Amino acid sequence: MRVLRQPVIRGARFFLAHAPGLVRHGSKPSRDIARDAGVEDAIRGALRPWERARDYAPNQVLIGARHPDSLWDLPRPWWETSPPGDRRGPHGEIGPEEELYGLLKIGDQFDLVQLEAGFVEEARDALAAHPLVAKSDLDALGAGLPGAAIAERLAGPVPAAPLHLRSGRRIGCIAAGHETDQTLAPDVLLENLAAKMTAAMALRALLAGEAIDPGSVDYVIGSGEEAVGDRYQRGGGNLAKAVAEQAGCLGATGVDVKGFCCGPVHALAIAGSLVAAGVFSRVAVIGGCALAKLGMKYQGHLRHGQPVLEDTLVGVALLVEGDDRRSPRLRLDAIGRHRVAAGASQKAIFESLVRDPLRALGWGFRDVDKYATELHNPELTEPSGSGDVPQLNYKVIGGLAALAREIAPADVPAFARAHGLPGFSPTQGHIASAIAFLGHALDGLRGGRYRRALFLAKGSLFLGRMTQMADGISVIVERNE
Repeated sequence: MRVLRQPVIRGARFFLAHAPGLVRHGSKPSRDIARDAGVEDAIRGALRPWERARDYAPNQVLIGARHPDSLWDLPRPWWETSPPGDRRGPHGEIGPEEELYGLLKIGDQFDLVQLEAGFVEEARDALAAHPLVAKSDLDALGAGLPGAAIAERLAGPVPAAPLHLRSGRRIGCIAAGHETDQTLAPDVLLENLAAKMTAAMALRALLAGEAIDPGSVDYVIGSGEEAVGDRYQRGGGNLAKAVAEQAGCLGATGVDVKGFCCGPVHALAIAGSLVAAGVFSRVAVIGGCALAKLGMKYQGHLRHGQPVLEDTLVGVALLVEGDDRRSPRLRLDAIGRHRVAAGASQKAIFESLVRDPLRALGWGFRDVDKYATELHNPELTEPSGSGDVPQLNYKVIGGLAALAREIAPADVPAFARAHGLPGFSPTQGHIASAIAFLGHALDGLRGGRYRRALFLAKGSLFLGRMTQMADGISVIVERNE
């Protein structure tokens, strides 16, 4: 008989890919370019080189090279004041677009991506030095095609979509998977492949960094926003198993869990439950990038004379397993749930996801060291009029603490500063919605900086036009004592 086990979170890794050449394929830019070809030139003129994206302080926070709280004292705009940064940090890395295109080809099992022969060698040289890229990966790049062959595919009866670098240089194309199936169109397959490979690289980094045999992973849960499938099974998945294969987890099976921005936190709760019940010993939660959100708010960036900052794709991998006596614990006895009857007001959502689980444990609002909620970088959202999303949320939490008479109303700003975080995540919704802070939380819980952290994810179920409801879930992670 299996024994109930305390689930812990062993580690978290992020893989950022700088993708300025793919911004034109984001949902908003691609629609605007189709109406006005001049939009493409305007976007290209505002794209950052990789070095600027690497140095960008919010990106450095995501890969663990600096702490989120350091952003409080860094003058804005961060895209002008960020000091030089490193490519790799304790929680992940940020790679250039040349490597990303090579990874897309490596992950392509259906000959969809075709790269020009000269560029293939550039990508091969760049990836050869990567510690997570194997010889078999480099072999999968193939020899590439002459430029004339790429042009022929772009002009074919079922046209492929061109692939460009930031400079505008065409380096290949991606073909449709079917002549008439819109869910297998080039732009959709590009989204799928990018999601697969960013998640696979994050999972490879996590397993290597924690010195874990990939074969020991039992189950993989995909929690990203992509909708892999065909016209008969739109969004059916299972990207999780494809990522497991790419990362060498040959003993694993898996499934996708869909929850818009809430997906990773839902998946964490499920993973912890499977481990606690003894169904699986080691579960990986992964989430690939959301390519459709590249350049989503580019218009505001251009209006304010700043670079198009939504130029990175992000994949994530988390590992949940049985108690190892040192990793932070995932509390399954206080999962915050946004019930159907709760209503969609901000107050109702935060009561369900913050107040209620704290009361269930007999805790007050100040008993949680850090609340991680929607951590969108304000430099991405403010120019388009969306405001500083994290600070709005922290004021609501502080307001609930004041209503509970745990703090004075005048202390709400100080509470938000002490228990909240500055926004730093790219607008890849499932990454920004709490999970971006997990690497820092694990470090702080292990090192004694924190005792408890609460991860709160909110989602918008009305996006599917099936209900007017919102969604939300929260989990508490605490020091293993």
